[in-house]
Formats: sequence, C-alpha cells, structure tokens
Amino acid sequence: MGNTNSCPYCHGTGWIYDKETNTAWPCSCQKIIAAKRRLERSGISKEFQRMNFNNYYTDGIEALENAKTSAMNYVKHFAERRSDRHNSIMFMGQVGAGKTHLGIAICSALMQQEVPVTYMAYRNDMTVIKQSIGDLESYQKSMDRFRSAALLYIDDFLKGKTTETDVNVMYEIINYR
Repeated sequence: MGNTNSCPYCHGTGWIYDKETNTAWPCSCQKIIAAKRRLERSGISKEFQRMNFNNYYTDGIEALENAKTSAMNYVKHFAERRSDRHNSIMFMGQVGAGKTHLGIAICSALMQQEVPVTYMAYRNDMTVIKQSIGDLESYQKSMDRFRSAALLYIDDFLKGKTTETDVNVMYEIINYR
C-alpha cells in the first residue's frame, strides 16, 4: 500500500493499527507530511524559508526591535484574532530594514501552528493576475488563491510603478477578505 521505508511506525500507510482492539488512528508522520504540504502550497521559496525570528538581527536599533516584538506578538495572539475582521499587520520602512524577513518569520511560525499560508510576491503575482483578466475562469482562479487564503502575506505591496488596474485588483482581494 505505502512505501515501507517511509515511516517506521506505519510503513507509509499513514495509519497505526492495533490488532487486539481492532482500531486504527492516524500516524504521527501525517503531521510532518501535512506541514511539508503547507510549506509547498505557501509559495515561499527555499531561500525565504530560512528566515525566522531567531536569525532576524536588530543590532540594537529600537525601531527594528519594536518591529520584531510586534511580529512575535502577532504570532503569539494570532489564534485569538484569527477570526477578527481587523487581524492584519503591515511593515513599512526603508529598503533593507527586514520587512520581508519579519513577514516570512510570521508565516513560518504560523505554519508550524498548522495555519495555511499563501505568499504573494506582489510584482510577479500581479503580472500573472493582470494577464488572466481576459479569461474570466483563469482570472477567478488566480484571484481565489489570494482571496480565500487563511493567511495572506503580500510582499512588496504596491512596490514599483502602480497602475489603476493594480489598485483595482488589490482592492478586490483586500475588500473580499
């Protein structure tokens, strides 16, 4: 049925079976597999996956320390505010301040808590969305990925030259959420 080398407990079936009681339950390896799937579906690159709170260095700069504390508090209290309408966090600042690093650290920490994350590389994904506008089915599929995400991380939001279409698309995503 499964790969006999994949898990020493369930031998790749995903289930532990007790013959004496004739009961079965999911193997603990399923949580690891689910975590890997969440990470793959998130769209976060291998390079970005290395970013976390432990390797975000503030160098004693108060503004960076405050940003890191805010990010960590966001994760800490996410379960409480997840269903709130006002549950967003935004980092703004100069290039190189670590905004992306903190955003990815938030995503990584929440994925460890089994929260599905969708990463939106604003410039790249906006190009794909705008190219699909002529095909309603393709456009809806592109938009639904971001509209229905449990947690949507938009990196480099409105960076670069912004068109009216960019603003309209982002309004549609954010307003829907």
